[in-house]
Amino acid sequence: MRILIVEDDISNRLMLSECLRRTHKADVAVNGQEAVLAFQLAHMENDPYQVVLLDIEMPVMDGQETLKTIREMEAGMGVKTGQEAKVLMISAHGDQQNMFDAVFKGGASGYLVKPVSCEALLETISNVVKRKS
Repeated sequence: MRILIVEDDISNRLMLSECLRRTHKADVAVNGQEAVLAFQLAHMENDPYQVVLLDIEMPVMDGQETLKTIREMEAGMGVKTGQEAKVLMISAHGDQQNMFDAVFKGGASGYLVKPVSCEALLETISNVVKRKS
């Protein structure tokens, strides 16, 4: 499974990469703008990301705007409902508004609060991939 990690903090980015290293192909982006470019390139190469791990608070383009842009790109590319990438929002804050905006307004598949354990990360990815949209 191909996963895109979008995280501006290097220690979090390295931890997420290490968790996924043995079981998944993971690429990284340091902000939302890089994520959008990587997402678009993956589709152009016919090797799209199945999962995107998306930090909410980032410079250049935050996670909420990145999610919105990814969903607009998928619609523009003709990705059918239920076949979109699974997007897991990650935040250091467990506030209800961010969760509501990401999941219910933005079409995210789930929400994780930092610090994220490898076990929780892998279990959440497994659960959202199995679940129908």
